[in-house]
Amino acid sequence: MKVLKRSLAILCALALLVPTVALAANDGYSNAYTYTYDYWEDSQASPDAYRVKTVIDSITLGLDTLDGIRMKQPQSLFVQGNSLYVCDTGNNRIIEIIWDGTQFKTSRVIKEITGAEVNTFNQPNDVYVDKEGNLYVADTSNERIVMVDKDLNFVQSFIKPVDATFDQSLSFLPKRLVVDVAGRVYCLVQNVNKGLVKYEADGTFTGYIGANPVNISMGEYIWRRFFMTKEQRAQTVTFVPTEYENCYIDPQGFIYVTNTVFSEYDLKWDNAKPIRRLNNIGTDILVKNDRFPPIGDLTWVEGSIANGPSKFADITVLDNEIYVAIDRTRGRLFGYDNQGVLLWAFGTKGNTDGAFARAVSIEHIGYDLLVLDQLENSITVFTPTEYGSTIYEATEAYSNGEYDRSADLWREVMKLNANYPLAFRGIGRAVLRQDQYEEAMNYFKLAHDRENFGRAFKLYRKVWVEEHVWVIALVLAAVVVVPLLLGRIKKMKGEVIMHERNKVKK
Repeated sequence: MKVLKRSLAILCALALLVPTVALAANDGYSNAYTYTYDYWEDSQASPDAYRVKTVIDSITLGLDTLDGIRMKQPQSLFVQGNSLYVCDTGNNRIIEIIWDGTQFKTSRVIKEITGAEVNTFNQPNDVYVDKEGNLYVADTSNERIVMVDKDLNFVQSFIKPVDATFDQSLSFLPKRLVVDVAGRVYCLVQNVNKGLVKYEADGTFTGYIGANPVNISMGEYIWRRFFMTKEQRAQTVTFVPTEYENCYIDPQGFIYVTNTVFSEYDLKWDNAKPIRRLNNIGTDILVKNDRFPPIGDLTWVEGSIANGPSKFADITVLDNEIYVAIDRTRGRLFGYDNQGVLLWAFGTKGNTDGAFARAVSIEHIGYDLLVLDQLENSITVFTPTEYGSTIYEATEAYSNGEYDRSADLWREVMKLNANYPLAFRGIGRAVLRQDQYEEAMNYFKLAHDRENFGRAFKLYRKVWVEEHVWVIALVLAAVVVVPLLLGRIKKMKGEVIMHERNKVKK
């Protein structure tokens, strides 16, 4: 009877716990933790790589007392040194903010420029500031990119190309831009799908780079080519490249672009390429040495808008070549190293600190990440935790050739997260550089890293052969000589037997 009562008590307790667990799994915060993916594509919770440092909005910036106008539908961020620039698109202005080491303060609100025929902005969507302090503004509804000096004096405009390659019936609507060290301007223009529009420093249009390639299935091609009439083909959508979503230029001058129009099926096969790194001729040179390319979440609900694949609204690249992309589907941040390996992912949608209603732009100051929320009219600043900082230190130590220190730092990461494949890989890469091939093989095996395991095994095999060459030679000699000796002995024995038989017969 006592056993029965205990069993009933346990069942009741479980019944009470089940709805609690279900509610906890659907409370809107279940995806707010930091995580990575294991070899089997299962998400694995990990320590937080970042925490919320502060949230910047119109009130904290003092815009209410400065001009009485709060931010309205801001579109993008840009960082130059300790200055942060916000495209306050809904108010047709640029807000310059200074980070003084302790807080963010409004430096100036830029509404007008001097010396231009049109001296105000009309829905500016992006801004770039070079090291001399010159501002380049994608002044979208004024159909120009306007360049002004640090004192807001007009320098020049980049306008619609008068060129046969540019459809003159289209309005010139620049949405995003970057500028290289030579002053060349690259911009993404609405309704232009030939890649980035390129201008020389003097404003001369010189073509396009990095056109988004067209991906069609063989089935679609065969159906249109052989089974549709000319009239039917004319009524269907033509296969054309898609526009890029955003762009960023890294310290080495390579342009990162994000793409949000693709087939879900193409993602894991690396045909969609939602993140690309373009060289000066527009070729994608993004390194992808992980099992899957950098696509954000590895699992999603197919065909769903709210729960479909990750779609990167923007990207930023740190000085250590780690790049971070912001996913507008679920409001998450994905960090990758220069080999395309996922370091961490975190974030969610919502209206609490660390969550986003509509994240549209991401930037960084040092290791701190800044995310602009278009609907909340705010900027969330994230700062790395001890876990995140140690990952960065370990990555940078390896890049600087400090392999002992890199291995030690990855071991510190393992103390914080024992289920982190990148730590095993990091230690393996470090000890491999120290010619500790067998140990490297063990770590690569734990990381399920077949490519590096194979590389370590080849080196281990080479060293083993060199160290045991005499043993191998003796074994080979034995393999060759012993059968010969045995054969010779057998032959001699046979000859002796035949000789004895012949004597008996005589």
